[in-house]
Amino acid sequence: MILNKYSFVKNKEIHTLILLVLLSIAIRIPVLVIYGDTSLEHEWKSLIANLIEYKQLGWKNCEFAYSVTTVCLKDGFLLPNLWMPPLYAYYLYFFTFFNLEEQNYILLILSSQILIASISVVVFYKINKIFFSNKLSLYSSLLFSLFPLYAYASSQISSISLQVFLTILFFYFFFQLIEKRNFLPTVFFSFSAGLLILLRGEFYAILILTLLYLFFLRINIKKILLIILITSITISPYLIRNFLVFEKITMMQSFGYNLWKGNHPYAMKNSLVAGSEIVDENFQKELDRIPRDKFLRFNLEKLFLEKAIKNIKKEPEGHLVLFFKKVASFLLIDFKLQGQNYNNPIHYLPVLLLGITSLIGIGLSDRKSNKLNYLILIFFAYVFIFSTVSILPRYKLIILPMQIIFTNILIKKFIYRHG
Repeated sequence: MILNKYSFVKNKEIHTLILLVLLSIAIRIPVLVIYGDTSLEHEWKSLIANLIEYKQLGWKNCEFAYSVTTVCLKDGFLLPNLWMPPLYAYYLYFFTFFNLEEQNYILLILSSQILIASISVVVFYKINKIFFSNKLSLYSSLLFSLFPLYAYASSQISSISLQVFLTILFFYFFFQLIEKRNFLPTVFFSFSAGLLILLRGEFYAILILTLLYLFFLRINIKKILLIILITSITISPYLIRNFLVFEKITMMQSFGYNLWKGNHPYAMKNSLVAGSEIVDENFQKELDRIPRDKFLRFNLEKLFLEKAIKNIKKEPEGHLVLFFKKVASFLLIDFKLQGQNYNNPIHYLPVLLLGITSLIGIGLSDRKSNKLNYLILIFFAYVFIFSTVSILPRYKLIILPMQIIFTNILIKKFIYRHG
């Protein structure tokens, strides 16, 4: 009798998970047809073309450019990449081995992103069940799946779908890690951490905070060291590549540029969150004087970092105000941004509503819950990082799973009081 009941519950959950996957795929297919990208553009087009032709992740001629500022290289010189994180570039490169026409090649990439997004919904459901009832977990997973910005993201050539997937896995294995003594959650947690470092530069800070939190929870120091070891092994091929090329241990060189992009006189011209790439004439001359050798990225980073710090020191009060404006824009909505489909109510109303309810949910959360406290820590870490530099609006999706969980806390409190 007990076994039959267990089997029924298990089968019901499997049916629920299958339903979530199928619904997630179904909602994204028409989005892909209507809004889907049809070709590689900008930096991805250059990187993949050079990977195919030269078998190297790098830039040539005038491909290495900023929106308004062009940094051309000498003819025939291939600059090894240090600007873009490598994982998504190699993800795109993998699909070139199928030897498809460009239209089918792009369709295959976007289809894979739809599948990844759909699997993410299932893992998110599993995370919700740690905190909430089956019913609330199902409803919140449906919200996550159907959220307009997330459904739209799968149709674009962007690393955000992969980042959301890996971040949800990272959270899931983190909770497994602190609950279970077995070895596998530690391995999967560390591997997902390594992949996220290869995907997004800011994840270094998130991982360091996570390791400190594990130490605070008195997790066995051997387990923490094992996490560092496995994560290091995961990212080691790219670190070795960079050391052989540049004779320096480095992953990426983009912080100075992103800090400058979000902190200079034109940073609020088009968006509070995305910053601006407008360069004045004098700064352009400084950029032009940098030697076009393999250390170009290092020298550009130094110049951008110095310029950003100089801008902040010149007007500290103004940049502090700008920081808090970016916090509000990142958490709620950036009404200055004039991007395609961005000012559509279907997009900004759910973002705005969830931004408000999630902040209320944080205020109502159980301060004794180590798991919720961790999510709150990481949530505000991302808000701080992205409000300090600059970010494309779609990358606020990285906090979407946390916002839904915090909103669930509010819903749970409401049901408890009125149910």
